[in-house]
Amino acid sequence: QVQLVESGGGLVQPGGSLRLSCVASGFNLDRYAIGWYRRASGKENEGISCISSSDGSTVYADSVKGRFTVSRDNRQNTVYLQMNSLKPEDTAVYYCATFTTAAPTCTYWYGMDYFGKGTLVTVST
Repeated sequence: QVQLVESGGGLVQPGGSLRLSCVASGFNLDRYAIGWYRRASGKENEGISCISSSDGSTVYADSVKGRFTVSRDNRQNTVYLQMNSLKPEDTAVYYCATFTTAAPTCTYWYGMDYFGKGTLVTVST
């Protein structure tokens, strides 16, 4: 069964850090670019980062650039999102995503069509 499972969310104070994990099962992650999205309450999905499988190149939305870092460990079939200097406006459900058909680059990452169930990140005092 093909699955993406996110973990690592929780409650953190402003300025704090969290590391999210996205574990893939049922397929080999090394053939797929992986994206991270988030959805805040009452808002639409926001694509925040992508990492390719072809060369490990990365893409970041302006809202997280310089604070978030995406990485991958294909041997562990896992992608990570390190989030530093968190702000209250980062509060959202965070999802990892990929394409249903293997695609190694982030060129069309806004069209990713397979999502995990998400993990909640709350940044608050």
